[in-house]
Amino acid sequence: MRLITAVLLAASVFGATSAQAEMKLTSKDLTSGKSMADAQVFNSFGCAGGNISPELVWSGAPEGTKSFAVMAYDPDAPTGSGWWHWSVFNIPANTSKIATGASGEKKLPAGAVEGHTDFATSGYGGACPPAGDAPHHYQFTVYALSVDKLPLPDTAPGAMVGFYVRANTLAKASIEVTYGR
Repeated sequence: MRLITAVLLAASVFGATSAQAEMKLTSKDLTSGKSMADAQVFNSFGCAGGNISPELVWSGAPEGTKSFAVMAYDPDAPTGSGWWHWSVFNIPANTSKIATGASGEKKLPAGAVEGHTDFATSGYGGACPPAGDAPHHYQFTVYALSVDKLPLPDTAPGAMVGFYVRANTLAKASIEVTYGR
């Protein structure tokens, strides 16, 4: 966000006529501020959802974007460090969409890598907060990156992927949904 603000400020200071649009993320499966659908809820640990990865569509990536990463995170998980539900990195720069179910159907963009979730597996792991907790917040974020590839294996945990992603972020956009049981 700081980079976009700096670009917009520089454009206004130097009299540029057009500025970089802000990066946006949309989804037919997730509505910001609303509850997550059962289709995206985990199917284990006492939850009975579809565990289907959501559609994500993005636009407005800044000039210089060389790849993208997607991360899904629950900051409310009672672990002291939150819970990583999904990480996908090395998504080619010419990509602007991940289809519904792409994780489970192995239909991610060519070259994309899924890291390990806190469920200790690669791939999407849906919401499943402890029963009786207040609804948790689930942050789905797409990051525009300044590098072609992150030097990580598919066994990389979410925190490690997050470290590399944040070190190379040009811009990002998020959708936050909730879920409780």
